[in-house]
Amino acid sequence: MVAESHIHKSPPPGAAPDWTVAQNWDGFSADAHAMWDRLFARQSAMLPGRAADAFLRGLDVLKLSRPGIPDYRELNARLIAATGWQVVAVPGLIPDDVFFEHLANRRFPAGNFIRTPEQLDYLQEPDVFHDVFGHVPMLADPVFADYMAAYGRGGLRSLGFGALHKLARLYWYTVEFGLIEEAGGLRIYGAGIVSSYGESVFALDDPSPNRLGFDLLRLMRTQYRIDDYQQAYFVIPSLNHLLATTLETDFGPLYAELETLPDLAIARILPDDRVYWRGTQAYAQAKAGPTRI
Repeated sequence: MVAESHIHKSPPPGAAPDWTVAQNWDGFSADAHAMWDRLFARQSAMLPGRAADAFLRGLDVLKLSRPGIPDYRELNARLIAATGWQVVAVPGLIPDDVFFEHLANRRFPAGNFIRTPEQLDYLQEPDVFHDVFGHVPMLADPVFADYMAAYGRGGLRSLGFGALHKLARLYWYTVEFGLIEEAGGLRIYGAGIVSSYGESVFALDDPSPNRLGFDLLRLMRTQYRIDDYQQAYFVIPSLNHLLATTLETDFGPLYAELETLPDLAIARILPDDRVYWRGTQAYAQAKAGPTRI
């Protein structure tokens, strides 16, 4: 279960109608700042050679003048100058339409809390480390920044088609758990991977998961895990390809086509898939758990 304090049916006291709250950087405890520093040092040290070039370049926006959780006043000055994006603090999980509205306007909502030492390696709800360390470096890349804004606009449109559950898979398999093919091999760029010490290794090195070429229709038919490492990852050839595919696709007919097609089990491989790696699925079989459709 997600922590109750981070779930609200309406904007909680102190939140604006768009669910944003003051970051109140000075209100974070020394322990909270120390947790950020611990996580930042661990992840930033192990990601060279694993993370996408765009992510590694974008890490510079997080190297601010003070240690601890980034102060959004300083962070946003750098991020706005790079791509026009900014980070806004929110109390926890927010409604889909509000989330999409923020993305469409180049605002990334970040949970205004950080994990405890007991949650160091696993956290169900996205905290400030996942949201800022995981997402912001990619938002400093102009191409990916445009993709995220386009996704926000597409998310608002998807609500009119009743197709959010299908579009959510695109976010999951790109923004959260995407791989990219670069000159040195496969690299990680999804926030759910780069912010996770264990999955940063698992996604590239473990023989268990499938690693398949990106195909929009196929991806949007594929279920996904919410409780553990992924059984399948999709590999984009470039950020430009991801953006172009998103902008050039008419999602209305795509949603209609998806309604005629069955969902695909996570581990399934189709005859026309581009297979970078055919996974053993040993990890998933040993730790069978719920999926999301």
